[in-house]
Amino acid sequence: MSDIKREQRKNEHVEIAMAQKDATISDFDEIRFVHHSIPNIDVDDVDLTSNLTDFTLNQPLYINAMTGGSEWTKQINEKLAVIARETGIAMAVGSTHAALRNSKMASSFSVVRETNPEGIIFSNVGADVPVDKAVESVKLLDAQALQVHVNAPQELVMPEGNRTFSTWMENLAQIVARVDVPVIVKEVGFGMSKETIKSLNEIGIKYVDVSGRGGTNFVDIENERRTYKDMDYLGLWGQTTVESLLESTAYQQDMDILASGGVRTPLDAVKCLALGASAVGMSRPFLNHVENYGITETLNYTEQFTEHMKKIMTMLDAKSIKDLQHAQMIFGPKLQSWIEQRGLDIK
Repeated sequence: MSDIKREQRKNEHVEIAMAQKDATISDFDEIRFVHHSIPNIDVDDVDLTSNLTDFTLNQPLYINAMTGGSEWTKQINEKLAVIARETGIAMAVGSTHAALRNSKMASSFSVVRETNPEGIIFSNVGADVPVDKAVESVKLLDAQALQVHVNAPQELVMPEGNRTFSTWMENLAQIVARVDVPVIVKEVGFGMSKETIKSLNEIGIKYVDVSGRGGTNFVDIENERRTYKDMDYLGLWGQTTVESLLESTAYQQDMDILASGGVRTPLDAVKCLALGASAVGMSRPFLNHVENYGITETLNYTEQFTEHMKKIMTMLDAKSIKDLQHAQMIFGPKLQSWIEQRGLDIK
């Protein structure tokens, strides 16, 4: 594929993603917290610090992988980097493959580090990237972690996508052995199973972003790019974020589980943390806010989001993220059925 076509594809992805809407019916609505009338703590007692194995997040919210690889997306990344810098939240960039193939595109990613020199930044590559390129991707951003995205359904619907996947797991193992920062294996919106998480744990992965169905839908995005738009029937493929977090329960002591995919509100984010996530990522909400309303309004949105999380945690008597994992939750019949049929022990 030519560099011009790659740049065009990056822009198409962003345009289609911005036009998408979150699912009207969400598994987050299948979870209810038990309300107790008199809290024993104050809002000021709530600490949103998230202590991951290798670094600490001042708050458990991060801007998740989105974009880069074109002039327009460079401008978006710069704006998002300002949001991350001013709020102190972590930020991931989109796939850096464009920069690894064409040095002219490097600035569309490195602008994030230039804008936010002290921030926590995750670089991003695909599971098929050569190991030396994974190392290069980390250096490009002086990144604190490397996201490696796994996106088989997207590739299979993408007209020019990958068709070979049998080497992914071995390549992931080699990347873990060579890269000197934590590796986060990240889905792109199709969720993860307990079997996948187990396999990743066995090759030394300590971080996964389960990135479930419900947010940006890459089957729908790639189907829009197909001549006949003939694979729309896969639009509901995969596990939701809630289902994926339930699937991760047995590995939450050994790994840091990150949650993303269809997080709409501060209440959804708190539910992710209560289900065992260490942090919560969002993509399209940040993208739409910064492009439609500008940096100042996006800063206000981000600050209000975390302030609302504190208020919800106060109602739940949770001073910390760890306390949230003792919150009493009631699951709707759809989730209860998933738990029973998958044999999950969520105690």
